[in-house]
Amino acid sequence: MGRIVVEVMPKPEILDPQGKAVAGALPRLGLDGFVAVRQGKRFELEVEGDVDDAALERARRAAEMLLSNPVIEDVVRVAAADDVRSA
Repeated sequence: MGRIVVEVMPKPEILDPQGKAVAGALPRLGLDGFVAVRQGKRFELEVEGDVDDAALERARRAAEMLLSNPVIEDVVRVAAADDVRSA
């Protein structure tokens, strides 16, 4: 079984209230040095067999059609899980 990771983030011009809340909480927890936080979504899709170009293309189509809202979100990564861990 192969695994594909899809990461989706709000577009830069879209307000991110969850990210703003996290950014406000970090200093209160003694975690300084962060100036902004954006919160996104991560999906893990399992495929039969190895992750090949065809599987990645199917995952890209799924990301654009179902996993993201193209009005307010960008698909920022579609990659084999092994490639994501090593990055």
